[in-house]
This record gives sequence, C-alpha cells and structure tokens, in this order.
Amino acid sequence: MPERYQWQSALATIGIEGRALAPQENAGAVLCERQVGTQLVIRGDASDAEFNAGVLELLGLKLPVTPKTAHRGATSALLWLGPDEWLAVMATEYGDKPEARFSESLGSVRHAVADVSHSRAVIGLEGARARDVLMKGTSVDLHPRQFGPDSCIQAHLGRCHMLLHQLDDGPAYDIYIHRSFAVYAWNWLSDAAREYGLSVRGSK
Repeated sequence: MPERYQWQSALATIGIEGRALAPQENAGAVLCERQVGTQLVIRGDASDAEFNAGVLELLGLKLPVTPKTAHRGATSALLWLGPDEWLAVMATEYGDKPEARFSESLGSVRHAVADVSHSRAVIGLEGARARDVLMKGTSVDLHPRQFGPDSCIQAHLGRCHMLLHQLDDGPAYDIYIHRSFAVYAWNWLSDAAREYGLSVRGSK
C-alpha cells in the first residue's frame, strides 16, 4: 500500500471539479465525491461490554447492533456489516497506521482492526430523484418504509458491489464503491440520473 501522502482519489481522472463549474438548476439528482479521511473495519463481540465501551470512547458512537443500520456523529459514522463487523468512517485522517492506534486503545479486549481507507471511493448522491436513480440498478427495496435515514446495506449497483448508507430523508446517500469500480459506478449513476436532470458538485 502506498504512503498516505501518495494516495490519489479513484475518481481523480474524471474531472469532477471541472464538471461542478456548470451546475444544473433544479436538478433531480446531484452527484459528488465524498472526502473521507479514515475507514476502518472493526471486528469484535457486540455482547462484550468492554469492547462496546472501548469503541464508544474512541469514536463517541455506540455500536449499531441491529442489522443494516448505522450510527452517525458530527465527524464519524459506524456502519453495520455483520454480527461482529462494522465499518468506522472518520472525517479526519489519523496519520499512519490508524489501526495500530485503535488496537492500542482497545488493549486486551478481543478485537481486530484493519485500515481500508484506500480501498473504497465514496460517492454522494442526493436530490428528489436520487432514490429513482438507485432503483434502476439495485434489487434493494428502497421504499421509505423499508429503507430510511441511517439504514445501510451491502448490495449491487449495476455490475459492482456497493455499501449503501442513507443519510437523510432528502433522500441523500453515501455509496461506498471498491476503487477499481469507482469510475464505472460514477458513469453508471451519471447515465441513470440524466433523465431527471443531473448536477455535479465539487468534492465535499
């Protein structure tokens, strides 16, 4: 893995900032690249009080234990991936080897932490027709009765894997895509959104 100062966005080649210079008025869907500082996969026993307390102290968030849910704070989020697995997303970078810092803080509590910050791009999708855009490429039931704010799920978008997290009732979504499929996913979303009016924002 390259050093952090060498990292480049998986979407760097498509000129998002240039596209954002001509926003479309009243667009039904808006795309942007989310800037995420650190992503860590954390594994542990959700019934272990020490593990829960350690994660709460580190991130200021309780572990989501209900399947397909997420907890969010001002600068961080915890997304449920499985009965003993979560994705911790932090807006700030924690320097080199953040997983070692977290493991040190958790001490002897049984756990595993892996830094996956460079493995995914995060695409933001929002707007009145954002749900319609996603429904073109996934079998997930996105009706508000089934999938609302702070719901998250691993599924497919077109021909690639995604981790989908709904942020609010807008609706607004964060879409986590493995970096090798990031350009494909961006182009797929752009094409799917075109009939509703598409606007691009700069990275945020």
